[in-house]
Amino acid sequence: MSTHKRPIIAFFPGDPTGIGPEQTARLLAERRVDEVARIVLVGDARVVALGAEDAGVSLPLAPVGSVADIDWDAAATPILDLANQDPATVTRGAPDAEVGRVVGETLKAMIDLAARGEVDAITFAPLNKKALFDGGWRFPDEHQLFANLLGHDGPFSEMNVLDDWWMGRVTSHMSLRQAIEAVTPERIRFALRLVDTTLRRAGFERPRIAVAALNPHAGEGGLFGTEEIEIIRPTVTEMAAEGIACEGPFPSDTVYLKAFAGAYDSVLAMYHDQGQIATKLRGFNRGVTITAGLDVVFTTPAHGTAYDIVGRGIADIGAVERAVQLAARLSAR
Repeated sequence: MSTHKRPIIAFFPGDPTGIGPEQTARLLAERRVDEVARIVLVGDARVVALGAEDAGVSLPLAPVGSVADIDWDAAATPILDLANQDPATVTRGAPDAEVGRVVGETLKAMIDLAARGEVDAITFAPLNKKALFDGGWRFPDEHQLFANLLGHDGPFSEMNVLDDWWMGRVTSHMSLRQAIEAVTPERIRFALRLVDTTLRRAGFERPRIAVAALNPHAGEGGLFGTEEIEIIRPTVTEMAAEGIACEGPFPSDTVYLKAFAGAYDSVLAMYHDQGQIATKLRGFNRGVTITAGLDVVFTTPAHGTAYDIVGRGIADIGAVERAVQLAARLSAR
């Protein structure tokens, strides 16, 4: 762990088929995060150069052999140049299995840095989950990959952070049919405990958590489903008795309005899109995804690779900037 007041964050420019390199170059060229973190890029310098060309900025790089070799007073941005991804061989704007293989290797290199205590957190620009999977990293998402590479056998989950609202979920990257079957008391307990622990680590003294219902109108007293009566409400009551400040279930079409009005710090969704739709509508270019529960801090923009605007120089950097800020905040604590 760095003893400097600004944490060292390993930053991966993301999948070169998407907007990540452009976002990376603009963020660093504009010095948007200098006051909160020291950034070391990890990846291929040629990908960063392509991003700078897309963004129309100049970003001098300083290749280094290790984090210990970095001169933090130098003007150029330090990079551990893995020289592992020539963007000239990549078709941009579409998933690519070979790119996914290299992305996985780069993420592993960053995790090794964190495991050795050379960096304090990891932030990465958008990547493509299917490319990662097809490239040989056989996990449904990067969060499962991180846990595997870290040898983590405890609880962990993806969470989304929008401004100071922290959104959890009972199920994540699976089909909706599978997700409904996976809404169980055990999973709800796990999710509530993880959200409560994560928010406390982020500085919330007693996080207020609203729990979303699964069915329309929270089941309308059993008319539209009994999961609220038989599974969700009893588990919420049990967890409240355990000391977690949780309430619900509330109808999912209104519970986020309550949170955004200030009544709650977090909403626990039952499935992926139940929470994602609400938060992305609220602030698409401000949302950050974290991997809660792991020993290493991971943050990334909540949006994807945006293949439709690759190379046009118009990618917004709001979410990636907030991802670095959040990584700095969490690693400092």
